[in-house]
Amino acid sequence: MSESSIPFRVDQEVVYPSQGVGKILSIQEKKFKDQKVPYYVIYLDVSDMTVMVPVTKAEELGIRAIVPKEEAMRALELISEAYEPIPSDWKLRYQMNLDLLKKGSVINIATIVRALYHRSKVKELPILERKLYDSALKLLEDEVSFSLGKSKDEVEQLIFARLEAK
Repeated sequence: MSESSIPFRVDQEVVYPSQGVGKILSIQEKKFKDQKVPYYVIYLDVSDMTVMVPVTKAEELGIRAIVPKEEAMRALELISEAYEPIPSDWKLRYQMNLDLLKKGSVINIATIVRALYHRSKVKELPILERKLYDSALKLLEDEVSFSLGKSKDEVEQLIFARLEAK
């Protein structure tokens, strides 16, 4: 595999959907079925964990670069906008939001945060949904803070100020 076919570089910060923001520590070759396969070694600060991901599987897993400032700002704007009511059947809602989380875009994550935050104001969220909300909120805070160069506390305040604006 040539350098040009490896989309991310060492020291680049990336988003690993449902895991958080990570930093590529190195790109190592490991032997797999008599072939040398390049792997990203990614450190995930949020869970203090290091993972190895085959370079060829990174796109399939949704690993992507951190969004530019404009897109991070768009995600923050989205959470203060009006929204479509979500299904009252929590299992259906959970599956819809889980699918959005797996897609992993910052806009999808902001959509989950907005929907579940407002839903929690109506009725307490079931445990699985609460975990999904907490996870989406953490992912949103992480990525937006990296993108905008702000502390996670500042970003958390920005998010809740916008959520409360409704």
